Formats: sequence, structure tokens, C-alpha cells
Amino acid sequence: MISQHYGEFAALLVAFFWSITALSFEAASRKVGSLAVNIIRLVIGLIFLTALNLFLRGLVFPSDASMHNWIWLSVSGLIGFVLGDYFLFKSYTIIGSWFAMLIMTLAPPMAAVFGWILLDEQLGFLSITGIIVTLLGIVIAMFRRDKENRKVKVGKPLIGLLYAFGGALGQALGIVFSKYGMQDYSPFAATQIRIIVGILGFVLLISLSHNWQPVRAALSDRKAMVPVTIGSFFGPFLGVSFSLLAIQHTTTGVASTIMALVPIFIIPPSMLLFKHKITIREIIGTMISLGGVALFFL
Repeated sequence: MISQHYGEFAALLVAFFWSITALSFEAASRKVGSLAVNIIRLVIGLIFLTALNLFLRGLVFPSDASMHNWIWLSVSGLIGFVLGDYFLFKSYTIIGSWFAMLIMTLAPPMAAVFGWILLDEQLGFLSITGIIVTLLGIVIAMFRRDKENRKVKVGKPLIGLLYAFGGALGQALGIVFSKYGMQDYSPFAATQIRIIVGILGFVLLISLSHNWQPVRAALSDRKAMVPVTIGSFFGPFLGVSFSLLAIQHTTTGVASTIMALVPIFIIPPSMLLFKHKITIREIIGTMISLGGVALFFL
């Protein structure tokens, strides 16, 4: 059973890993800022991956990767980690990890569209319907009626929603370029390449903005480093590696659909840990959005 659906089971594990990661990084980002958390978690994730690759492959550095692997996995790392995750982590501090993960349900439809454009994967009538249903679910969750003047308005800060949309776009493009760049190469070594390039990207970004002080402060904050370490283990290490394993053994669309279950997994701990008030309307919108994602890949 598992051997027949290797990619699907890997994607399900990714949804679980990313749920832990989202909660951990929300807690850390609120303490020390999203930029510091981004680069620190990549460094910690790289340490975990290097040890694993040494054990599994006998290589500390992915020196056996082809030029094709390096070019396209580097592009994936810059788009997915530097741009996408920077926007996503910023959204955590404004709209919370649960609502950000709801917006991230747009990533699978985006990934499938980009897969259709760039990888010649199939995209038909049900796919277009799925996009519409996914957007409808997000709109239902996003808007609310004001109790005083009865007008409909956005229930979350617009800037936080835009950051989350940027995160979804970055993840969608990142996963498509990952599949194209990885081919039959080791998912764990491929993740190592993406993280190395991601770290270099953040080093450049932080250096140009003269923003190293928050990073140094975060490293000395033990209360922040605990969730950063936990999130790094389940995110850049296990989560990203298993996501590449998933898309290697099934289609981009199916893997992305299963990985989009994070908003469901994250509801109970989000309410318990961060006291997020999640309404029935938002839960209904989430279910509709996930239904759209599933419909997209029938």
C-alpha cells in the first residue's frame, strides 16, 4: 500500500511537518523578527541536512550534482526560500500562521498552472473550476460583515494578506523549478543546494539592508531559539526534503494538494497556543478552499 503511494504518503508527512513549522516560526518571528528567523532556520536546516547526506550518501557537499541541477535548484532556492518564505514569515507576524496557511492553499493551483506552462503537465476544465472554488473559499474566510454599519470588509490587514499571497506565489514557483531541476537526483541533496543558495541570498539581503543586529540578538535569545530549532528540523530539513521526495514520486498537483492540508492540521494548536479566534465562517471557507484544491487535480 505505502509502496504504491510513496509520493502521496510523503506529501501527507509534509503537511504534518509544515504545521509544526508554521506554529514554531510564528512564535519565533513574533519574538525576534522574520528576517532573523529566516536565515537562522536555514543555517540550522543545512546542518541537519549535511549530517544526513553524509550518512546516506557519504558526501558533505552535493558535488555530484549536474550543472542542470545547480542552476534550476538555485533558482528554486532563491524564489522559494528568499522571496517566498520572507513574505510568508512577514505575514505570520501580521495575520498569524493559520490564516497565512489558508492563503497558501493557493500554492497548489498556482503550482499546477506553472507546471502546465513550464513542465507540460495536464490542465483541464476541472482545474479551472478548482481555481475558482479555491478562491471562493479564501474570499469567504477573508471577508466579514461589520457589526456596526453592516458593511462587508476585509477581516485581516491587507499588507499581511499581500505578504501571504507573495509566499504562495514563491512556494508555487519554487516547487515547479525544484521538480524541473531535481529530476532523478537525491531529494535531500537537492534540498541542500536550495538551502545553500537561500542562505547566500539572505546574507546578501541582510548585508545590503545593514540588518545584522536582529540576527545577533536572536542568536542570544534562548526563548526564540527553541522554536527556531524545532521549526528548522521539521521545515527546511524534513518538510522541504519530503516535499521534493513527494513530487519526485507523484505529480506536482497531487503532492501540492495533499501538502495543502496544513490549515486543517493547524487549527486546534493555533487556537490553543496563540489564542487565535477562528470563526465558523473561516473554517467553512477553509474547507471550500481545500475542496477546490482537490477538485483541481481530479
